[in-house]
Amino acid sequence: MNDIKLGAIETRFADIIWNNAPINSGKLVQLSFETLGWKKSTTYTVLKKLCEKGIFENNDSMVSVKISRDEFFAMQSKQFVDETFNGSLPAFIAAFTANKDLSEKEINEIRRLIDSY
Repeated sequence: MNDIKLGAIETRFADIIWNNAPINSGKLVQLSFETLGWKKSTTYTVLKKLCEKGIFENNDSMVSVKISRDEFFAMQSKQFVDETFNGSLPAFIAAFTANKDLSEKEINEIRRLIDSY
């Protein structure tokens, strides 16, 4: 499940669900039309794909969340670090901060996070 990837449009659609779940599938069709200009068939096709990926569930016309937005993006972040930096968080932080000045507040927050682990 850690290798779930979403394209930009799928992510926008997922945001509609995350922002409104649990949501009746009829209401989801309406919101998808208003937000993305999608027809009913497109909404149901993409919803089915996201349900198959294990992100959402559609039972009796009620769409609910199986993986929260925060959980999803945490998985994506971990996968990025694993694939790009061989799983090394220090290497990621070094690359991320190489061309960025951190504020005292950001430095303290990073220290707090490290100390909490």
